[in-house]
Amino acid sequence: MSQLFGDYAHIIIFLHVLGAFVWVGGMIAIRVAVHPSLQEIEDVPTKLGTTLKITGRLFNLVMPFIGIILITALIMAIALDGHHNSLKGIFISKEIIWSIMTLNYIYMYIRRAKAYRAFLDGDFKRAKSLVKYIPNILLPINIALGTIALWLGISLRGY
Repeated sequence: MSQLFGDYAHIIIFLHVLGAFVWVGGMIAIRVAVHPSLQEIEDVPTKLGTTLKITGRLFNLVMPFIGIILITALIMAIALDGHHNSLKGIFISKEIIWSIMTLNYIYMYIRRAKAYRAFLDGDFKRAKSLVKYIPNILLPINIALGTIALWLGISLRGY
């Protein structure tokens, strides 16, 4: 891994940061720009259907980037001996944060998929109840954690 990282460090770090920007940036865009605009739609089925389509696209977009983040993180942690050097705490903190974010993402993905099935069945009340925590609790949690992880990553590059 050290040789791989030595030869391709610039690309590996770029892919890692790109993945984080797409994931965290996508969530910020949805929460700050898209979600408030959707609230202006008065027709419940239209608002709910549009919300489910947008979140579905976001979740599908970030899925490969989560994989890229994981692979590049493993390469860097192994190549830089991250669990056995003076920066061990930062490496482990980032691993914990990205793990929590991934579990939260999986939970949101499943809830959204169930909501979409309920929506297609015409059960708007159930669909709405399945997604109601995504924009106001679950996305903000991942945005905050992702921002902290980005900060920690920049801290690692400073050493």
